[in-house]
Amino acid sequence: MARQTENSSANAMLLRLRLVLGSLAGASLLLVALCLGAQNLSDRPRLQLGFGTSAPLPSGFLVGLALALGVVSGGSAVALLAGRSTDEDA
Repeated sequence: MARQTENSSANAMLLRLRLVLGSLAGASLLLVALCLGAQNLSDRPRLQLGFGTSAPLPSGFLVGLALALGVVSGGSAVALLAGRSTDEDA
């Protein structure tokens, strides 16, 4: 019985690791494609941050960066919830 629990725990951990690595790889590829596509854009607004302003960045790059961060955060959330049984939710 204990061996089955250890095996189930290891499978859940491997599933979580694959999900996190997959989301990081996907977001990295998205970011690389975004950087290549945003090279020659002329409209470059600055972000007003709390402590100053950012370098002039293309608006498409900012939207794509937000999308890549969403992929990473969504993949991490799914990885945290993966492998949970209904007994753990109660």
